[in-house]
Amino acid sequence: MAEAAGIQVSVLYSPAPRQMLEWVVVLPAGATVLRALQSSGFAAAAPEVDMREVAVGIWGRKARLDQQVRERDRVEVYRPLEVDPKLARRERFRRQGVRAAGLFARKP
Repeated sequence: MAEAAGIQVSVLYSPAPRQMLEWVVVLPAGATVLRALQSSGFAAAAPEVDMREVAVGIWGRKARLDQQVRERDRVEVYRPLEVDPKLARRERFRRQGVRAAGLFARKP
């Protein structure tokens, strides 16, 4: 049986809405999320982001930088929210009015 050369991991980052950057890296077994970020082109694509403070996830679930990655993992780098979702919903509800939103919307 041949020894595996490493594990393949995808690193994804969206610098702006509707933009996606993706890098596929090969790492040694036991590598961490931080190692995946360092091995990808993320640092060059987003020099303003501190890699030690960034929010990350694996397949949509929050992850730590010291968490080990597995074969075919998808490491996602999250942008900070520009607007609080609860506040945005409240503002949208206020603009649309009671009868046009949510449970109170009139059905055609």
